[in-house]
Amino acid sequence: MAFQIGVMSDSFLCKSIEEGLEKSAEVGASGVQMYAVSGEMAPENITEKTIQSIKRCLKEYNLTVAALCGDLGGHGFERADDNVWKIEKSKKIIDLALTLGSRVVTTHIGCIPEDKNSETYGIMQKACQELAEYASERDAFFAIETGPEPALRLREFLDTLTVKGVGVNYDPANLVMVTGDDPVKGVYTLKDYIVHTHAKDGIQLEKSDPVEVYGFFAEGGIGDINLDRYFKEVPLGQGQVDWDSYLKALSEAGYNGFLTIERECGDNPFADIQMAVGFLKSKI
Repeated sequence: MAFQIGVMSDSFLCKSIEEGLEKSAEVGASGVQMYAVSGEMAPENITEKTIQSIKRCLKEYNLTVAALCGDLGGHGFERADDNVWKIEKSKKIIDLALTLGSRVVTTHIGCIPEDKNSETYGIMQKACQELAEYASERDAFFAIETGPEPALRLREFLDTLTVKGVGVNYDPANLVMVTGDDPVKGVYTLKDYIVHTHAKDGIQLEKSDPVEVYGFFAEGGIGDINLDRYFKEVPLGQGQVDWDSYLKALSEAGYNGFLTIERECGDNPFADIQMAVGFLKSKI
C-alpha cells in the first residue's frame, strides 16, 4: 500500500503556522493540511512574507502541502446569496493552494438533498459546477468531505457535473458517526472521485438526522441537540472504522495519496496524532 501520511497542522493548536509545521514533522508526517479561511492564512490576509516563511519551513522539515482546508462554514453552498462571496473566496483558496504546491482544497458543501428536483439541490449543483470548472482549468480539485449524505448520493451528485474539478475528501469516520454508511463500501462507490482522505475514527452511538447534525454545526452550535448522544470521535483504531479493509479498499480503488490525520477533540492532540502516525505506519 503506497500511501503518504499527513496531519492537520492546526490540530496541534499551535500559536504559529511555523510551530504547527515543526510539530507535524516531529510526529513523523510527510505532509500537512492547513486551514486557509481566516487569520493570516486567509487568502485576503496572507502576505508574500508569510508564503515564503511557509515554503522555507516545508523545505526544512521535508514536508508537502497535502491540501488546504477551505471550509467556509455555515450551510456550505446551500444558499444562493451566500454563494456569491463563498465561490469567489474558494477560488482564491485554490490559487493559494497552488502557490504552496498543492492541488487540493477540501470543503463542506452542506447536505445534498435526496430530492434532485429541489431548489437546494440545484443551487448546490450550480455552485459546484462553477468551482469544478475553475479548478479543472488549473489542474486542481475542490474536494467535498464525506459525511452529510450516503456515498451513493454524493456519487450521483458528482456525476451531474460536466468536469472533474470537484472530487472527494474521504473521511471514513464521518460516514460511520453521522450517516451510518459503510466506509469500506463507500470507497468503491466514490473511487473515481477520491483525491484526498482524512484519517479519523469514530463510533456511532445512536442514529441521527445528518441534516439536523450539520445544521447544528452550520448555526455555530445553536440548537437543542446533544451530539454526545449520537456519536463520538476516538483515536485511530479504537472506533468502528475497519482500517485493514478500508486501506485495502483505497488501494484497490487506485488511491495512493495522503491519509491526513485529523483530531478534533481530546486533551492531548499531540500524543493522539503521534499515536495515529504510528498506527498508520503499522498498517501500510
